[in-house]
Amino acid sequence: MPPTQAESVIKNIIREIGQECAAHGEIVSETLVAFMVKAVVLDPSNGFNTDRTLMKGDVQKLVKLCVTRLLDSKNPSLDTIKMQVYFDMNYTSREEFLEEHHRVVESRLSSVSREITDSRACVREELESLYRKIVSYVLLRSGLGSPTDIKIVREATAALQSVFPQAELGTFLTLSKKDKEHQLKELTMIVTGIRLFNRDCGKGGEGIDDLPAILREAIPATTQHVDSQLEVVQDRAYRYTAILEKVAKNPLLSRELQPYLLKEALYNVRQYEIFLQIILSDIITCAQEVEMMIKQLGAQLEQLKFTVKSKTAVPTSQVFPTFIALSNLWTSFQDETVLISILSNLTTHLEPFLGTHELFFPEKVTQALLDGVTVKTDVCRMKEHIEERVNLADFRKLEWLFPETTANFDKLLIQYRGFCAYTFATTDGLLLPGNPAIGILKYKEKYYAFNTRDAAYSFAENPENYIDKVREKAKKNAELIQLLELHQQFETLIPYSQANLRRKVTHSVQTDLSHMRRENCSQVYPSKDASTQSMREGSSRVPRPQIYIAGFRGGHTKTTYEVKVNLTRAIDET
Repeated sequence: MPPTQAESVIKNIIREIGQECAAHGEIVSETLVAFMVKAVVLDPSNGFNTDRTLMKGDVQKLVKLCVTRLLDSKNPSLDTIKMQVYFDMNYTSREEFLEEHHRVVESRLSSVSREITDSRACVREELESLYRKIVSYVLLRSGLGSPTDIKIVREATAALQSVFPQAELGTFLTLSKKDKEHQLKELTMIVTGIRLFNRDCGKGGEGIDDLPAILREAIPATTQHVDSQLEVVQDRAYRYTAILEKVAKNPLLSRELQPYLLKEALYNVRQYEIFLQIILSDIITCAQEVEMMIKQLGAQLEQLKFTVKSKTAVPTSQVFPTFIALSNLWTSFQDETVLISILSNLTTHLEPFLGTHELFFPEKVTQALLDGVTVKTDVCRMKEHIEERVNLADFRKLEWLFPETTANFDKLLIQYRGFCAYTFATTDGLLLPGNPAIGILKYKEKYYAFNTRDAAYSFAENPENYIDKVREKAKKNAELIQLLELHQQFETLIPYSQANLRRKVTHSVQTDLSHMRRENCSQVYPSKDASTQSMREGSSRVPRPQIYIAGFRGGHTKTTYEVKVNLTRAIDET
């Protein structure tokens, strides 16, 4: 099957699954459906062969299985996949968040900027209107107050007139479009700096929020909320782990408990915990940036006060750079405010993906299962084996890393997000945190941690065996691909030969922040060379006629003069 035809088939399958779900009252995004198609095909129990062509019976079976899973509202595994898809579509790095925010601001200002730069004002009324538009532009771009509030407009106009009086509009209109845009941005920064300085002196600042104070209140509140969520979800993860260990020792309990469901619930809370830790890390970075900027703000305002003092006139070369620096600093405060708001909303929207826990494992049931069991935290588990170390003399051909002998030991990228690969492989998917102090195994340029020394020794005897077992388990539970960061192991495996599902998986349906994505190896695929992309020249081609007519828009005189120019190339030139 040609690649384009295979891709078309996959798209039709995704569309059909979406329509089937919609018919049952469940609206699902194409991204989620595409991920589910991949999950169903990967699962060996479904019997799909990725090396043969897609048949009609396969399509019907695939659609039915995907629709059934997507409509199962009481499934921790589906909740985890939905959580992963949502986070992947709505989270990205600080830099990309801010870059996207600035792009949105620029796009919103483009129409106002165009009106100003394209203006051909001549008479007094037109010039006054143009000046008012510049004031509005300055207010909109700076974000310091509404351009419809008369007090704010008057203050901004006064600040603008002190550096750009209306009499200079004539010179402004003679500039090129690019120079006009540059001057508008520069004027905005200078006016913003003036207004911020006046506000600090108690002589203005109408409509300007105290962003440093707002951030100092919002950041601790957001941090406290995320910390409380982390505490709850970690406690649940510790209890689930303790119950699963109890079941492993007493197989008779598995008849009543359904351990596979509890493991899926464990994957759900662990994934939620990881996402919260990512968000918390970003919030901490915001807090550090804000504290540093508050110090810079105070220093710059003091510098301005020292420069100006009681002088009636100060050279622009002395104050304009400081006004611009003050404006840029305030923009950074606005950026941090946007980031905190986004991270707070992201945290709130992740919470619904934990909905099945109370349904399957209410507090009474969990407490009963924990009878006679000691619930251990991740830290407690590590302390239990703190004295255990791998003996290098036992391994001559393998490389082991330790904190005291390895530079940047704490920054090593440990496989499976630091969970013990041996325990996961031998217990059919139990997640226990590895203890790096025991020793980190470097195998084929990758790093592995283990929860006990015995686990480390067993894994080291045949690493490939356990790595394969982890991969096979991930095929049965597709949410493990992202949870354990197994993207590279599955990036070449796509449903059916030649069908490029990966491109479909990374295509998003528009949501509030779906245009923002974090960098991820599973989202980057090199383009393939295709002979059909090049255009073949034909001898029968003749030059396309091109006629240019100048003067349609008229000029400064009442009479319109048109100039017609034939730009068609001669046949012997082609």
